[in-house]
Amino acid sequence: MLDNYFGITKSGSSMRVEILAGITTFFASAYIILVNPSVLSQGETNIFNGVFFATCIGSAIGTFLMAFYARIPFAQAPGMGLNAFFAYTAIPSIAAFLATRNLSKAELYHMALPLVLYSGVIFIIISAVGIREKIINGIPMNIKMALTGGIGLFIAYLGLQNAGIIVPSPATQVTLINFADYAGNSHAIHGAILTLLGLFIITILSSLRVKGAVLLGIIITTVLAFVTGYATIPDHFSFDISQQARDFVDVSLFKLDFLGPFTHGNLGAAVGTMLALILAFAMVNIFDSMATIFGVCQSANMVEENGEVRGLKKGLMADATGTAIGALLGTSTVTTVVESATGIGEGGRTGMTSFVTGILFLVALVFAPLIVLIPSVATAPALIYVGCLMMGSIKAVDFSEPTDAVPAFLTIIMMPLTYSIANGIAFGLISFVVVKLLTGRTAEIKAPTVVVAALFVLQFVLR
Repeated sequence: MLDNYFGITKSGSSMRVEILAGITTFFASAYIILVNPSVLSQGETNIFNGVFFATCIGSAIGTFLMAFYARIPFAQAPGMGLNAFFAYTAIPSIAAFLATRNLSKAELYHMALPLVLYSGVIFIIISAVGIREKIINGIPMNIKMALTGGIGLFIAYLGLQNAGIIVPSPATQVTLINFADYAGNSHAIHGAILTLLGLFIITILSSLRVKGAVLLGIIITTVLAFVTGYATIPDHFSFDISQQARDFVDVSLFKLDFLGPFTHGNLGAAVGTMLALILAFAMVNIFDSMATIFGVCQSANMVEENGEVRGLKKGLMADATGTAIGALLGTSTVTTVVESATGIGEGGRTGMTSFVTGILFLVALVFAPLIVLIPSVATAPALIYVGCLMMGSIKAVDFSEPTDAVPAFLTIIMMPLTYSIANGIAFGLISFVVVKLLTGRTAEIKAPTVVVAALFVLQFVLR
């Protein structure tokens, strides 16, 4: 029944491969259900607990939409760049024009949630009326080809950062961990070495055509982390989740404050700030999800001969709906996550992969403490390896014409350097319009490209 519904055999996959792919995607993205509450709560325990539940449930619902509506092997979860924007841009912006009210973190959190809901509704509307297809068709082919490579670099950068191999530097902003400083930084170096071992394990297993190589790499690296003493079972290890459930109901579920920002302070400032934030959320969400689905599918040869991605239309609608549902539950933007590439890299080709991942997001509610036992150094190798695979698409980018090469290059390089897929697309489209206009190649510019580039400029100016 599942085979017929999802078309598993027809897609060239098997039930075993789909299940392994779903488990792999979950393990690669499981860190989100802990990182997202940490970012949004900003130290408030009750918000952390509420957002934890909202993250698990929102991710499960969004991923089930991908499974049963779009029937494509993608997972949804709160986007890491978008949650940072929520916590470190949206909330401070609201607090700034309401400074005289001395609002609590919970009150500001409730006022920012409607922004996420509005962006989801905008996404749903443009999907329903057909604007979405015009936007996608308006993106130059060379930039579309560059998306996959840019996302691959971004994924690999996430893995290297999560592993502590790339660290902050006051001189160069980022640098390599100092492997010579073992006496003063032994734990971090230990983790970096484990990540490299995990990457070698996945690479060797993949070369030997071992099924489930990425998942096996995560498991083996986790075992090595405990055996070598890098990871330990936390003190007071417990499966009690009752307090988290209460905080979810009391602090997060349906706690959107729609009128709060407009009831006190400067109404003009409130309206202007909220509109700018809504535009920013909507633009980033739309292009993050579109680029992720298109880029990952392209790397997995899931694109039709006419250039269309199978299930893209329904996938984007599922993404938009997931955003709206996530806001109602109490989390920042739920969107298609780049970690989906790990499961697709394992051979996942249908909604069955998403179904398995969605179930595991729900299971995580009960076995939340076990998720803590999977160190980031175990999932980082999977991200680096998949990023490596996705880089292969760059060979399809045409670098012979400068006015095509520079926009494609900016699309690729700005994603990891600005920690945003949407920023990469923005720089690619804006530069494309500018250089084509200045060189008299106006015939190569489509109207949707100009409109989207202008919206990105507006977003950069207003935020």
